[in-house]
Amino acid sequence: MSTLEDLARHRAANDSSVLGALRSPRILTREVLAGLVVALALIPEAISFSIIAGVDPRVGLFSSFVMAVSIAFLGGRPAMITAATGAIALVIAPVAREYGMDYFIATVILGGVFQLILGLLGVAKLMRFIPRSVMVGFVNALAILIFTAQLPQLIGVPWLVYPLVAVGIGIMVLMPRVTKVVPAPLVAIVLITVATVTMAIAVPTVGDQGELPRSLPELFVPNVPLTMETFTIIAPYTLAMALVGLMESLMTAKLVDDVTDSGSNKTRESLGQGAANVLSGLFGGMGGCAMIGQTMINVKASGARTRISTFLAGVFLLILVVVLGDIVAIIPMAALVAVMVMVSVGTFDWHSIRPSTLRRMPVGETLVMVATVAVVVVTHNLAIGVIVGVIAAMVIFARRVAHFATVERTLADDGATAHYTVTGELFFASSNDLTTQFDYAGDPERVVIDLSGSHVWDASTVAALDAITTKYEHHDKTVVIEGMNDASARMHGRLAGRLGAGH
Repeated sequence: MSTLEDLARHRAANDSSVLGALRSPRILTREVLAGLVVALALIPEAISFSIIAGVDPRVGLFSSFVMAVSIAFLGGRPAMITAATGAIALVIAPVAREYGMDYFIATVILGGVFQLILGLLGVAKLMRFIPRSVMVGFVNALAILIFTAQLPQLIGVPWLVYPLVAVGIGIMVLMPRVTKVVPAPLVAIVLITVATVTMAIAVPTVGDQGELPRSLPELFVPNVPLTMETFTIIAPYTLAMALVGLMESLMTAKLVDDVTDSGSNKTRESLGQGAANVLSGLFGGMGGCAMIGQTMINVKASGARTRISTFLAGVFLLILVVVLGDIVAIIPMAALVAVMVMVSVGTFDWHSIRPSTLRRMPVGETLVMVATVAVVVVTHNLAIGVIVGVIAAMVIFARRVAHFATVERTLADDGATAHYTVTGELFFASSNDLTTQFDYAGDPERVVIDLSGSHVWDASTVAALDAITTKYEHHDKTVVIEGMNDASARMHGRLAGRLGAGH
């Protein structure tokens, strides 16, 4: 059994390593074709995100090329796609609109620097505090956003677009049952393009989205004064960009970890994202982060597992728009919409909304998931949704744990001592009403509070114990607190009697 497990682990490691892929024609072919599919899907996305940011389409395309190629070497999560994204475009769009292109590029570069700093500070370790319910909400919200992003291509278009999208979806559903040698999305794109060209079907194409560049990206040094005023102008946007980009990238990396049953270095990913954004800005790009849709195309639809697919996605993107721009321009948007619809369906966690799952799941967990989805969909900001979800999870957890603290009173046989046994976790939510659990007037002159079955977590609990002691002293009664574990005793010893207004 162990031999089979070792063989399986060796095969999985071989599939995800660059050297293993280069030695295997089968794996290498899979990686190359996956990169080509992703490159085709990146083109309309990069153009549309450039429009959102208020810059030339070339800015988004060059950014996607630079970031995909650089993250292939610098990133911590193999097979994850990083490029220009809508989340980053929305955050920094006001800079281009109000201050111009030079300030816009300076914002991208400084945003990358902030990400490098956050990476060095270990921000990736905060991922452990994101609950599963928030993660499920994040995934489901992304699936909804991917689908809704396709609606502009399905509204007010020639009726022939709809059967073309249906055919594309049909190809991607049926083809994997026949063969997985060639990615189904690539076959769908090629067949629909050939059909529209040979049959002269007039439908919106990639070329209609914006002009494709005809030259390679060049070094771009923003012409902005290196003053505190410049920093004050762009700093809020750079910090927002850094936080949104890292959060989306680390969440996507965790999702890919789950899909591929493998781990990744989140700190290296944080540093890689920062470096990729700096490089993107230096070549006139708009910056970005991990792309959930294209990553799912790469990992789920195409089966890619190595950095080769990420690297080739960037290389193919540049070749397609600069060298083969005239051919790419005739690809119908219907083909790419079909691909993204299937990505949306595949990304959504359908198990999470089954009636059987909802019946078993605690109500609080479901509410956290729904809150995360709702906020992301309404704001179109993944960072805000995840933060709201985490806060909601913390509140629900605190309320749940607060009820675990109990107080039991017993009276000694001689009636001279009241003995209180406190059980449970004592922190701000559970200790605030601790003072109401004691009979100050009715207890005898000696009171013992036993904390051997509890733990003191914060200053609120120490303040509550001080208040209990003070109330008994006002009744000329003596209080003895016993049974504290070492950590609780240290905190109580450090803070007891020092939390009043006069200290």
